[in-house]
Amino acid sequence: MATILRMTAGRLLTLVPMVLGITLFVFVLLRFSPTDPAYNALGEGASPEARAAYAAEQGLDDPLAVRYVRFLGDLVRGDLGVTAPPSRPVTDAIGTAFPLTLQLTVLGVVLGVLCALVLGVTAALFRDRWPDQAIRVVSMAGVAMPSFWLGILLIQQFAVKLGWFPTGGYTNPADSVGGWLRSLTLPAIAIAFPVGSLLARVVRTSMVEELDRDYVRTAVGGGLPPVVVIGRNVLRNALITPLTVLGLQIGYLLSGAVVVEAIFGLPGLGTLIMQGVTAGDPALVQGVVLGIALTFLVVNLLVDVLYLFANPRLRGAT
Repeated sequence: MATILRMTAGRLLTLVPMVLGITLFVFVLLRFSPTDPAYNALGEGASPEARAAYAAEQGLDDPLAVRYVRFLGDLVRGDLGVTAPPSRPVTDAIGTAFPLTLQLTVLGVVLGVLCALVLGVTAALFRDRWPDQAIRVVSMAGVAMPSFWLGILLIQQFAVKLGWFPTGGYTNPADSVGGWLRSLTLPAIAIAFPVGSLLARVVRTSMVEELDRDYVRTAVGGGLPPVVVIGRNVLRNALITPLTVLGLQIGYLLSGAVVVEAIFGLPGLGTLIMQGVTAGDPALVQGVVLGIALTFLVVNLLVDVLYLFANPRLRGAT
């Protein structure tokens, strides 16, 4: 356990330069925006004198390094600025939209992992036979299929044609759990299937490698049922590599959720960032991008910690 805690602490320390790098990149990138913050804050009717006074008051004429340090200080205090009129704190806007994106991402992870386990394990158990070949074709198609295109197909088939799900919109789970599931099922499938297809190939490869190891033949030859050997040893050991790949795919899930939200009309971070881009609101875009990037880092840290616990070699080192 001491080894795992030490390695976890090391992962936490690596987050510091990564967070600073992300904030610096986003801050500098948004400075190239042609939108004038004074114009956003004061509106179209503001005079040049009023805009100049606003820029001086907000320190917009200060050197870039000074503005970045001030930006970091505001970020530590949870101040990301205000949106374009009608003005409200960016943190409030993100706080309203983030829970929906988180719900969609978590649901997408669950569906993607279930898809990967079912397809990957089945393909490994029937390797080089027709189920394996069929799953290979399905998984390759899933990897090549963009989530936004899959979302459009799902809307056409299951919402418009069959009427099983709504074409868009969001139902709060406090109002109706069933309505909440119906409103998120299609977008969750749209972001989960490409990731699940990729993970299925990784699970299949890891399972095949484990099934060919000597301990499996020894356990089965010793009289243990194959189901017990696969469930207790093979599957657990085979999931170490897919767990690492899943951490890398979290970014795809988040980016897919942002795009799919716009297609399904969900009021999450995707819709929020589209509003910021459309309105020329750099403060809102900057806040949403930072929120997504920091969420990606935190989720990857959690996956790394799970990997440390799941890896038997690390447990043996404690």
